[in-house]
Amino acid sequence: MKSTVFMTLLPLSLAVFISFLTMGMQLPVLPLHLQQNLGMDTLMIGAVIGAQFIAALLTRAWAGNFADMRGPKRAVIAGLMVIASSGCIYLLSLLFIHQTHTSVAILLLGRVVLALGESLIATGALGWGLGLVGPGNAGKVMAWIGIAIYGAWALGAPLGVAVYHAWHFSGIAVAIILIPLLPLLFISRQRGVQPTATTRTPFYKVMGAVWRPGLGLALASVGFGMITAFIALLFAAKSWGNASLAFTAFGVTFIVARLFFAHLPDKLGGARVALVCVIIEALGQLLIWGAESANVAYLGAALTGFGYSLAFPGFGVEAVRRAPPQTRSLAMGAYVAFLDIALAITSPVAGALAGHFGIASVYLAGAIAVGCAVLVAAGLLARAPETQRVTE
Repeated sequence: MKSTVFMTLLPLSLAVFISFLTMGMQLPVLPLHLQQNLGMDTLMIGAVIGAQFIAALLTRAWAGNFADMRGPKRAVIAGLMVIASSGCIYLLSLLFIHQTHTSVAILLLGRVVLALGESLIATGALGWGLGLVGPGNAGKVMAWIGIAIYGAWALGAPLGVAVYHAWHFSGIAVAIILIPLLPLLFISRQRGVQPTATTRTPFYKVMGAVWRPGLGLALASVGFGMITAFIALLFAAKSWGNASLAFTAFGVTFIVARLFFAHLPDKLGGARVALVCVIIEALGQLLIWGAESANVAYLGAALTGFGYSLAFPGFGVEAVRRAPPQTRSLAMGAYVAFLDIALAITSPVAGALAGHFGIASVYLAGAIAVGCAVLVAAGLLARAPETQRVTE
């Protein structure tokens, strides 16, 4: 059964992995481009990075309904093309490199377009996977799609650094144009699933069903957001060298946790797994906050990745159990929207915090936020009756 689920999800996961490489490549270099080439401060850097998550939040409802009504396969294919177009906008921003405010504005537009593509792919892939293997394997769907996403971020980070050093930000833009087109060579031949809805479902109805696990995801995602937005600046401030290894440490432990423990949310219950994992993630944030060397920061990033890895499907299994079955893509969009909310708020707020108290302070804030996710997981565990658990 496990091998059947894996083989069914493999082409879809591979398509997600390839497309999300473009986002991983940006993680360590976009803050540097904004700071070194455009002269932006930490508050503006946080705002530019957070803009993608605000735009993703605003497009989740549309993308989820698109996938439910038009089919998740069509949503994924459309998302790949939209991401490629964001690379063209990035290239355009470089034509105004000496007009910094214009360049930043165009770059912001590129981030918005990128967010639309990410919404289509994320909601489409999750809905497609649930349609192929059934809601009883919801944890596995989120685990394998998550492996693809965060594995792409882990591999994309050092790849992005290499491209940036060789061809500057223009090389990153060209890669964003070309890489998302590769999955079109095989994903269009994969079996789709029928649309699950004929009319649009109000987003607030699904959001209301999943808000408790969504809140847990939002708080757990703060630690992840601190690494994506500020770990490169932390390493630069402390002269620790290549920050891409921190992204890699995060991604490797994230993938290891999913490879060996992806079945646990379905088997033991999402809330129970999430409870343990957010404690591990909070410890990782505390290590980065107090780190006096790069190696301690790497360890903190690794623990953050391991903990966050199963917190996402842990809370996600609880969301699937609470959502109407005919709105699976929209429900996944609503659940992931809490990630967008967290990252949209976290980036600019943490940027302001870093400006007043130093870069390291954002990781103390991250530990506090993730610690609050422990309370949410405990509350879900107390409310979840034994009969709701889905066993293998």
